[in-house]
Order: sequence, then structure tokens, then C-alpha cells
Amino acid sequence: MEVEETSPFKTMYKGTMYYFCSNGCKKAFEKDPEKYLREGPKGMP
Repeated sequence: MEVEETSPFKTMYKGTMYYFCSNGCKKAFEKDPEKYLREGPKGMP
């Protein structure tokens, strides 16, 4: 899924801004960012 930089659901991690399609995906990423960076977008809920 592509997410625009205009998404209100974003977070900064290690100097990189990450954008999400929903608040649920954002919160999941924030709980364990390294898990999602290893698994890629398919690991998102």
C-alpha cells in the first residue's frame, strides 16, 4: 500500500519519518518498529 506524505498518521523513528494508512498501523509500528522494518509492510495489521 502506498501512503501519501499528507497522511495524518506518521511517526519519526531513527531520523526517518514513516507514514501510515491508519492510527492502528501507526500504533503497531510504534510498539515494535524493528519488527516491522524486518518484515516490511506485509507485517502490518
